Amino acid sequence: MTLADTQTSHAPATRPARDETVLARKILLTVLMVLIAWGLAIAKWGVPGLYLPALAMVPVMYVILILISRG
Repeated sequence: MTLADTQTSHAPATRPARDETVLARKILLTVLMVLIAWGLAIAKWGVPGLYLPALAMVPVMYVILILISRG
């Protein structure tokens, strides 16, 4: 195995790791933004700002549970 063979064999292995890192950063940024928005809603509207997002997610969770149960 030459040096050129070892360099080309490592290139595909590092590419998915970078893609996963970018995806993980996007997911974490989205979660952070949602938490900040929720915190601002609590600061502005008090207790209703705390429980209304959870109440709004009830129909969404029903749909998700139905989709999971149907396979």
